Amino acid sequence: MRLQDLEVIITAPPAPGWGGRYWILVKVTTDTGVTGWGECYASSIGPQAMTHVIHDVFERHMQGENPENIELMFRRAYSSGFTQRPDLTVMGAFSGLEIACWDILGKDRDRPVYALLGGRMNDRLRAYTYLYPLSHHSLADFWTSPDLAAETAAAMVRQGYTAVKFDPAGPYTLRGGHMPAMSDISTSVAFCKAIREAVGDRADLLFGTHGQFNTAGAIRLGQALEPYSPLWFEEPTPPDNIEDMARVARNVRIPVATGERMTTKAEFGAVLRAGAAEILQPALGRAGGIWEMKKVAAMAEVFNAQMAPHLYAGPIEWAANIHLAASIPNLLMIESIETPFHDQLIKGSIRVEGGYVTPSEAPGLGIDVDEDLARAHPYTGQDLHLQMQETPCDYQNGNNFQGGAPASET
Repeated sequence: MRLQDLEVIITAPPAPGWGGRYWILVKVTTDTGVTGWGECYASSIGPQAMTHVIHDVFERHMQGENPENIELMFRRAYSSGFTQRPDLTVMGAFSGLEIACWDILGKDRDRPVYALLGGRMNDRLRAYTYLYPLSHHSLADFWTSPDLAAETAAAMVRQGYTAVKFDPAGPYTLRGGHMPAMSDISTSVAFCKAIREAVGDRADLLFGTHGQFNTAGAIRLGQALEPYSPLWFEEPTPPDNIEDMARVARNVRIPVATGERMTTKAEFGAVLRAGAAEILQPALGRAGGIWEMKKVAAMAEVFNAQMAPHLYAGPIEWAANIHLAASIPNLLMIESIETPFHDQLIKGSIRVEGGYVTPSEAPGLGIDVDEDLARAHPYTGQDLHLQMQETPCDYQNGNNFQGGAPASET
């Protein structure tokens, strides 16, 4: 069996668009007719340019190869151009293709992917959700309203979720780490207070940031949140500043989590060695794929750290996360996104029930992709999946930042 054909589909989730502006789906077919699906996460170049990169990585390093030889294909891509160092764009392309290889192997052997990764360690996977506006909420008001966030949190807990994530701490910009406005610290505290009051001890609070703070600012913010005992303080400083993140971890009594913007064991290993995080959050469509993150999970075990796969993408990356999570002993939880489009794109083949996901026993990734639906929603915009803003933090008027892919009302 050899890898033969590749198709790349750029699909745009309809409004409000949770999961980013577009998803890069790859369909790989072997010479024996077995098809595998993967997803390349949030690239730093536009989707049309990324399509060319994906084809180049496939044709240069994977086409004609046995899909079993994942380690060999990874080393080819990782070493290409005399690099042998982390590269977000190349690894983003390879990661989605690697996920498709696992889907192919599972289907060929009539086994779920986790069975090929050492077997099923976890029968149920604890899931968490980001706090999105409810249907009657104003999109403009939601992101700075502790009361609306608390209402959503209570609704999610009633559905069975035992952890909810939110990020009210102001803008993340291309200017790098900044000192948070005092108003952003106050808003963050108000969110934690309101959500904690709404959910009590029935759910953990996951405080999200996106690397937007300098070290001193992250410490100030984190110490202000300590009374509400969040389970994690996510990416408090830019991800390349590993020693600075370690300083935050030493000075804040909240576990630090990081990883959505990182790739390969080289970067995650540096985080673990520095003591910069207790929780790793790889995005499998960017981080090197399933096998590379299986290695990272083993490394994390040595440091008594836990894994919490990240998801701000489509349901194919979600499926990959689930199979990795099912196979590792140091799983904390997995992120979920439940929208009608996520559900329809894989024909309801993954569900969160009572706050948990049960790994499928179906072959491969265990999903049934609606290819016609994916093609019926092409991306026609010019923006990236996620984007930083240029406008700096507003210290006078406050900040109402909806993230790198603001939702649309229509």
